[in-house]
Parts: sequence; C-alpha cells; structure tokens
Amino acid sequence: MNNTVMLIGKINNDIEKVEEEEKTIYRILLNITRNFKNQDGEYENDYIPIELTSNVGNSVFEYCQKGDIVGIKGRIEGKIGKAIQIVAERVTFLTSNKELINQN
Repeated sequence: MNNTVMLIGKINNDIEKVEEEEKTIYRILLNITRNFKNQDGEYENDYIPIELTSNVGNSVFEYCQKGDIVGIKGRIEGKIGKAIQIVAERVTFLTSNKELINQN
C-alpha cells in the first residue's frame, strides 16, 4: 500500500521550530479552503497540522512565512490511541509574501 498525501494551502501560523531528541522539527498549520460552499453560502476551511523534518523544514523556515501558499507531499503517521499527523516529505513554494514585497 502507498501512504501518500498531497495538499495545497496557506501557512496559517508562524513556523514553529522545536528541538526534540537531538533533531529539529518544524511545525506549520495548513489552511485549506474547501471546494464547495456550506448552507450559508460560505466556503469553509480545514486546518491541517504538518510536521516538517529538518531537511525540508530548514528551507520552509528560511523562505516561507504566514500567508504563503505551499504544496505538501507527505505521509500520514498514526499510532493507536494518538491523533494522526501529516509528515511532509516535500514542499513546493507556490507563492511567497517575500516575492510580493520585492515587486512593490
């Protein structure tokens, strides 16, 4: 079986950098707007926690910020009795607020 997840959304928070057991973990909350409107005629959002390991997370931490749109390719990790999480294996920068600032 293949455990692959692909998501596109906006980074909803400041990128969190955490030192754990001699390795660096980065965490973001990905805001994904649904493709359909609810009964009130509004689009709803899903907020997906993403964990980035040091090799992927370093680049995201350096080049991205809250509000940037990214594509995430990763895997679902879950253990019995714990919430599942998405672990990013690859991140594609789709937009960057830094680019918009430099153009103005």
